[in-house]
Order: sequence, then structure tokens, then C-alpha cells
Amino acid sequence: MSVKVMLVDDDENILTSVSILLESEGFEVTTHTDGMSALLALDRQPFDLFVLDIKVPRMEGTELLRRIRAKFTTPVIFLTSKDDESDEVAGLSLGADDYIKKPFSQNLLIQRIRAVLRRTEATARPAVKKTAEENAYVRGDLTLNPLEHSCRWKNKSVSVTVTEFMILEALVKNPGHVKTRDALMDAAYNDDVYVDDRTVDSHIKRLRKKFRVVDSGFNAIQTLYGIGYKWDENASPSDEPE
Repeated sequence: MSVKVMLVDDDENILTSVSILLESEGFEVTTHTDGMSALLALDRQPFDLFVLDIKVPRMEGTELLRRIRAKFTTPVIFLTSKDDESDEVAGLSLGADDYIKKPFSQNLLIQRIRAVLRRTEATARPAVKKTAEENAYVRGDLTLNPLEHSCRWKNKSVSVTVTEFMILEALVKNPGHVKTRDALMDAAYNDDVYVDDRTVDSHIKRLRKKFRVVDSGFNAIQTLYGIGYKWDENASPSDEPE
């Protein structure tokens, strides 16, 4: 079954060239030139991946991403302006799994798409001879289940993206052990695609906010400044800056 990709960009040249590229790679592509038409299409069929430009008419990509995240954990890749760092920050803070700066090479786009799809497949792949309960990580108030791609804190559901799940899993596998940013990038991306430190920091910030929606005192993801992060469910609430 082919992977269904929604591509949203108001640049007809990008829509044409990228859709031809993706179709040649075996993807099924639906294109939209504005955010509103893309949003309406979500009710007509499911998608396996979204590639969204931020600067599109009738609903910017950031708002479209917010609407997508309200219903789905489907991976999202943002296309951002080359010199606008705020685009990257906005995309990651809203739950994008990755971003690509314009102008981009077609090879880079394919690499990023395949990387995020591999991460999606890895979280959904059943563990051999294990039930969902046996496959879960239970760390204090946290239950993280790779088999079901589910996350619960104090028995309340926390909706996380594919990339956030991979980072969280890397932390809880060895609670108390410090994971460097490089180690977390390797765990989440597991390929040769370059991402910088800010990407991991943005995902961590987003994870903390999601947990604090269900528990304002959540502080289990600890920062070791200049080194990385660790999972410590015994940490007391603090005013650590976000």
C-alpha cells in the first residue's frame, strides 16, 4: 500500500516538482495551495505524512499544524524560509517532526521523508512474542507503550508525535542516565540526516508542556546544562526555565 502524502505550498513550481518527485518514489501525493482547502481534505481521507509550507494563504501552515495535532499524531515536516529562524521555532514548538529550509535539494527532502517514516514504522512495529503490557516502559507515574504508541502520565493520556515518542523512549530506557543531545538525535533520527541542537531542545520543551497540561508539577525531564537531559521521575517540581 502506497504512503499517502499531503503537500501544501502556494508555489506552483514546488508543488509540481515535488509531487512528481514523490510519485516517482512510489508515494501517493495530494497537493493544496492554501491551508483551508488542505484542512477540509483531512475529513475526506487519511494521510500518512504532511509536508507543509508555513507561508500559505487562507490559513498559515502553523495554524494548519495546530488543527492537525488536535486530531492526529501523523508526522509533519515543515518547509521554512531560509533566513527566518522563527519559522523553525514555531514549527517545532507546535509539534512538527522535522523542518527543511528553502531552497532545498530534492535528495534532502526524500531523505527527511524516509527518515520520519522509518521512525513512524519503528514505533508501530510489534515486539516479537510480547504483549502490549510486556512491551511497555513503566517509570513511576509514566507508562510508555511502543507497541501502541501510547503515553500516559498519572493514568492520563499524553499525545506525542513520532519524534517526541522516540526521544522520550530514549530517556526512559535508562532513567537517571544522562543522554547528550547527540545521543537523543541519534535515537530519534537514526540516519545521516543532520539536525542541530536546537531541534532536540525544541522537542524537549514541547514534551514538558504536554506533560504539564495533565500535571502542572511535572519535572521528570531534567536538564544538565551543557550536557543533555535525563529522566528522573523523583525530581521535585521546579521553576526551571523553558
